[in-house]
Amino acid sequence: MISISKKNALLSVYNKTGIVQFARALKKLGWNIYSSGGTAKTLRDAKIPVIDVSTLSGLPPILGHRVVTLVPQVHGGLLSTEEQIEELKKLEYPWLDLVCVDLYPLKNEIVRQDATTESVIEKTDIGGPTMIRSGAKGRRIVVVEHADRKKVIEWLKKGEPDGKNFRTDLAAKAEKIVSEYCLYSARFHSEGTINGIIGKQFALCTYGENAWQSPAGLFTSDTTEDPLSLQNFSLVEGSTPSYNNYCDMDRMLQTMTHIAGVLDINHKKIPCIAIGVKHGNSCGVSVADKPQDALQGMISGDPLALFGGIIMANFPIRGAEAKILRDWNMPDGKKRILDGVFAPSFNSYAKKELNRKEGKCRLLENKALAKLDASSLDSAIRFRYVRGGFLKQPNYTYILDLKDPELEIVGTKISSAKETELLIAWAIGSTSNSNTITLVKNKTLIGNGVGQQDRVGAVNLVVSRARRSGHDIRGAVAYSDSFFPFPDGVQVLIDAGVKAIITTKGSVNDEAVREVCRKAKISLYFLPDKKSRGFFGH
Repeated sequence: MISISKKNALLSVYNKTGIVQFARALKKLGWNIYSSGGTAKTLRDAKIPVIDVSTLSGLPPILGHRVVTLVPQVHGGLLSTEEQIEELKKLEYPWLDLVCVDLYPLKNEIVRQDATTESVIEKTDIGGPTMIRSGAKGRRIVVVEHADRKKVIEWLKKGEPDGKNFRTDLAAKAEKIVSEYCLYSARFHSEGTINGIIGKQFALCTYGENAWQSPAGLFTSDTTEDPLSLQNFSLVEGSTPSYNNYCDMDRMLQTMTHIAGVLDINHKKIPCIAIGVKHGNSCGVSVADKPQDALQGMISGDPLALFGGIIMANFPIRGAEAKILRDWNMPDGKKRILDGVFAPSFNSYAKKELNRKEGKCRLLENKALAKLDASSLDSAIRFRYVRGGFLKQPNYTYILDLKDPELEIVGTKISSAKETELLIAWAIGSTSNSNTITLVKNKTLIGNGVGQQDRVGAVNLVVSRARRSGHDIRGAVAYSDSFFPFPDGVQVLIDAGVKAIITTKGSVNDEAVREVCRKAKISLYFLPDKKSRGFFGH
């Protein structure tokens, strides 16, 4: 006689790791276990009594094991309601109170270089998602993620407290996992013409960009293996990061990884990097051999803009570093106001020194910041909401290589030290809102003219901002994120004392730009606009 008890579990997993322990724990709690195929064999080999799914329907697996669990006896046991128990008894179907299923590794197959339509179809699970969704609709205990098995056993041992919410949470997670699975398939078979993004709320923000934009939150993918994903930053001091903090963090990671990447590609060395931003754009950046020098250089970039800004470093922040951030170059008795600091780690003195009332300086740490190289760039597809849909594009993964055969140098090739400054200027400017002109001197940002509607306006802005902060522009290098349509912007840089410019070519006035640089005897590094244009956050 088939049991109609609510202590029946169906276990069917592709990855058998840990399934024996889970089944054994269920048996100790008095559960019957139904299973099939490889899972049933694994459990029997471990001396765990199992009822084969095929005994429910009286039918063996068919079509090369393609159809095993797609039978009414299974789905009736998962979908039935309390009011339908008598019908289940007449049908002699078991009430299945728990289903533990994982899915064929479809994503792993899709990303294989030699994947084909046939190979992807063979790795496409049908029975698994169907059982998961039946269990979710029937509000059974649906266990899809390995980490949830222990949680479920502990919950059962405690007498199933708050059962409705517990089951609902598992059901929602199950639907998300199936949705992601189906999206992988749709994306592959449509060759990318069907796309989307699914995330789980990681953090709730008090509001969005403005106080009236509420609720707001950070949603992340729990399947990402990216160590620099925002969910991998741990808050160690201060209040919950705001929506704008998260936006700035994402932008800073682009700048930080591009600096590390371009130095890795060209010099095979990643020194200390300190970045200060305001509204996502760098207002202070410095690269140095010592943390203290990097921080002081970063602060000197645009101290006024840095007020209330956010800092990111690729080195630990300890007492000496924290004191520089708060005190260096400040009037006596005054402390620098910062909204957040992101670094590989903080010691207790740094946490105390950087703390502000009401936790307004957020300290977030991520050890991956100390291990940056050219592979650290974010390579995931980027999506952007637009009214009625979204835009999609590849990420910003271009890295400037001074050995590029398409690089044209007009005038004299500059020293290696000056070329390093060009690389830093490129990394900053290409991750700042276009149009951008960036000035770097002594491996330190001295001006960033961002977000302008014309290039000569960006040039005038960067020169005025550098002078406002007391910088001597003579001997600096400049980066332009696209070509100069006229030589007037180049002439402003020359008149200010810039000695080298890196930009793109593609304007009808390229030769006029070359000529004004030759006449002034400054070095012009030229790359094709179609290859290396640096528009960002357009």
